[in-house]
Amino acid sequence: MSTWRELLGREHRAPMIVMAGGVALFAINVYLTTSLLPSAVADIGGEDLYAWTMTVFLVVSVISSMLVSRWLSRFGARRSYVFAFALFAAGTVVAGASPTMTVMLVGRALQGFGAGLLGGLGFSVIRLVLPPSLWQRSIALMSAMWGVGNFVGPVVGGFFAQIHFWRGAFGLLALFAAGLIALTLRALPARGTSTEPAGPVPWVSLTLLTVAVGAVSVASLVHGGVTWILMSVAAIGGAAFIVWERRASSRVLPEMTYRGRSPLRWIYLAIVVLAAVSTIETFLPLFGQRIGGLGPLAAGFLGAAISWGWTVASISASGIDGERGRRAVRLAGPLVLGIGLILYGVLQMRDPSVGVIVAWYGVLFFGGCGIGMAMAHWFTAGLRVTDDEVQAAQASAGLNTSQLIANASGSALAGLLVSLGGPDIVGSARTLSFGFAALAFCGIAVALREFTVARRWRAAAAEHG
Repeated sequence: MSTWRELLGREHRAPMIVMAGGVALFAINVYLTTSLLPSAVADIGGEDLYAWTMTVFLVVSVISSMLVSRWLSRFGARRSYVFAFALFAAGTVVAGASPTMTVMLVGRALQGFGAGLLGGLGFSVIRLVLPPSLWQRSIALMSAMWGVGNFVGPVVGGFFAQIHFWRGAFGLLALFAAGLIALTLRALPARGTSTEPAGPVPWVSLTLLTVAVGAVSVASLVHGGVTWILMSVAAIGGAAFIVWERRASSRVLPEMTYRGRSPLRWIYLAIVVLAAVSTIETFLPLFGQRIGGLGPLAAGFLGAAISWGWTVASISASGIDGERGRRAVRLAGPLVLGIGLILYGVLQMRDPSVGVIVAWYGVLFFGGCGIGMAMAHWFTAGLRVTDDEVQAAQASAGLNTSQLIANASGSALAGLLVSLGGPDIVGSARTLSFGFAALAFCGIAVALREFTVARRWRAAAAEHG
């Protein structure tokens, strides 16, 4: 069995820092920007474009994440990472120097393109720089970076906002990216994942999925009947994407996602469920302030409680080996997550006591553990689904794409549930909690289906191999 000492030893330490650093940069930026935006708007204006700062970033990152396998095949690991870090740093500088909110959105788009590449590259480059025995722990470490970002981002952003120098936070983030560029140049190989040339860019697939993700993202910003129209557009766009991908010669996801007996489609779906439910953390600070009367900092740590549980469980469960143990944590994850959210919903009440508020943190931490224990093992399953180098590179990049699509969709769904549960804030909190708990429990059915399909897939492979 692999150990943390082996992963972080001299041989693998530098490339692991680059890969984990890329995910950390992505995560810190998300939470840092959220904490800085009120100060930025007060300085440069553009309050009407406030929500678009996240929408633009998210949509562009989804698009770039779908190009990871082609980018890596054409330019290799080192140049791909250097470009992604450099583009992210350039966007960060533009955002930090923005005189208007319009310029800020340009910077956020550049950041998003770089961040989407960084998120996907980590899961693809693992196959190049680490032996299979270390994949599970490395994925757990990269997954844990979201918990780090959820803590470091608000703290750093809050500090710079407090001293009325929000631009300095973006400058610090750009320096972090520059440092990772220097490390990348000596840590990663220049070669790509295969010797075959990259295929043509699947423009039709990209357009259809961009329409779907964009519609979902915009739906979370509007109200009333327009929301349902946009969600219908998103559903049609998503369905058209799948239909086109099934028969297209150039795809975003591997052909085995849509055809044959491969379990990959179920692996992607399991990741989508967990990632979508995790977006509940967006509304937890709001509930903490309005229901519990907490201050901004204490309420912010409600959302962080899920990420901390995610981080602790991801690291703790990374050492579980053997197919039976991996299946157990993948099945237990959505169950633990769903139970945690049900308990949180039950604890929503007017004028809660100190004990009830403390319990909020506990059950959210517990729920986050469900995400952490299962997510890393689902990502590892995706890496091991095929030995074909070309399809493996596409499958690896698709893992991050699935997560980003789920983040966009989950945020929009969360907004809808909050609206449906209103106007009473307690009703909104309960509707969101119980609704997302039901979605988490769907992950159990997905896991059971994947177990059956994977068993048949391995049996067929053994028969022909």
